[in-house]
Amino acid sequence: MKWGRNVMKIGIVGCGNISDIYLKNLTTVFENTAVYAVCDLDATKANAQAQKYQIEKVLPLDEMLADPEIDIVLNITTPKTHYDICKKALLAGKHVYVEKPLSISYCEGKELLSIAKEKGLYIGGAPDTFLGAGLQTAIKLIKEGAIGKPVGGAAYMMCSGHESWHPSPEFYYDIGGGPLFDMGPYYITALVRLLGPVKSVYAVGTKAFAERTITSKPKFGQKIPVKVDTHNVGILSFENGAVVTLVTSFDVVVHTMPNIQIYGTEGSVKVPDPNTFGGSVQLATRQERQFTDVPLVSKYSENSRGIGISEMVLAINENRTNNASGELALHVLEIMEAFLKSSKSGAPVIIESAPSAEIALDWDAEIGKLKTKN
Repeated sequence: MKWGRNVMKIGIVGCGNISDIYLKNLTTVFENTAVYAVCDLDATKANAQAQKYQIEKVLPLDEMLADPEIDIVLNITTPKTHYDICKKALLAGKHVYVEKPLSISYCEGKELLSIAKEKGLYIGGAPDTFLGAGLQTAIKLIKEGAIGKPVGGAAYMMCSGHESWHPSPEFYYDIGGGPLFDMGPYYITALVRLLGPVKSVYAVGTKAFAERTITSKPKFGQKIPVKVDTHNVGILSFENGAVVTLVTSFDVVVHTMPNIQIYGTEGSVKVPDPNTFGGSVQLATRQERQFTDVPLVSKYSENSRGIGISEMVLAINENRTNNASGELALHVLEIMEAFLKSSKSGAPVIIESAPSAEIALDWDAEIGKLKTKN
């Protein structure tokens, strides 16, 4: 087990599908993180993950929050429980990192940040994919003026839903789910890091089915009531003047639309899937009017989930803001809630929150040994 002066001990709440990649990376890739304990309502899952990754303790939530050895609580439960578990962890004096979304309401998210600030604690949130090689390359191109002044863009996350492959897909169609709250955080976080803060949202939403049928095992044939919009279309106006169309949908069977494209006065950039860490980044300019691949700027092109936690540990040790910060997650949450408000009211919604600035990292550093760029 990697204990050391700059290493922080993590307690993981939730041992479902996504826990594997977090456990793998936090125990074997990043040098400043160590998983001390795991917790799940299903003790069989918790024990299996503890054995697989040689985790010292399996604890119920109350004991995990009371354990003085734990520095950070990683909350990877379903969205409806994010707020409650994060609040309990903060009140227990733990730093918190939570899977997306930060909460299912902007009001709850603001409260979490307020508690963290009051107690001098850090809060971070997924996705951290913008710290991957693909998005960092695109961010660098835009910051360096490769496409001139950003004018607009388009982003599409469209599929036919998750009930065909996920073993327990019910929460995807419950409050706090849907394509907007499930996949929207990847796209909106990427857009915010590419273009800066959003100032307003104008959106509409609908759903194709009132009920879905699970075709995956072990719940094959079970019916799911659809409680949220499953096709969302919005226009995001950014502080820098850029205007981007974002579509998130669980109602599209086949399409050929791009993940993300950003258009500027001097060119355009194709951005890879923001649910990945690598992918192809392509640039076209006024001079070269065809897209060509751009070399990636870092080594983090594989699935690097957990990099946001490792960077948060680095930020705590350096007494600075973390990149996958609570402020960023809150801004994304407010934007998603604005989609729902605008769809209901038929009017644009003004955004009040602002994301934290991104701190430059040294991408030449060895994998797993994050460093702030001098």
